[in-house]
Amino acid sequence: MPTSPTPSTNATGSTPTAPSDAEQAKAALKSAAKSAERSFVEAADQAREKLTEAAARTEAAVREGIETLRAQSRAYADTATEQLDVAQRYVVERVKERPVTAALASLGVGVLIGLLLAGRSDRR
Repeated sequence: MPTSPTPSTNATGSTPTAPSDAEQAKAALKSAAKSAERSFVEAADQAREKLTEAAARTEAAVREGIETLRAQSRAYADTATEQLDVAQRYVVERVKERPVTAALASLGVGVLIGLLLAGRSDRR
């Protein structure tokens, strides 16, 4: 009676290479996983470098903008201070020239403001 192939032998009578094929596949899979991990780490490092560079550029741009804003606000503040000084000198001169007129004008302005505020409180 002819013998049929058993699980431990193939049709030619030799043992199958399944364990070595599995080991090769396992080694290939490990190699691919290590390669993928290296690629991921490299990509993460590159992304970190690019983000750090972008953050530095953004910080420099913001710092420059703030410095420009400070310089402009100083100029505006200086101009406003000069204009207030001129206005103050003008008012002081007019009050010294005509103190009674200045007092009556101040009284009139106070009365107008009082009437406006009183009219507002009646509407509420």
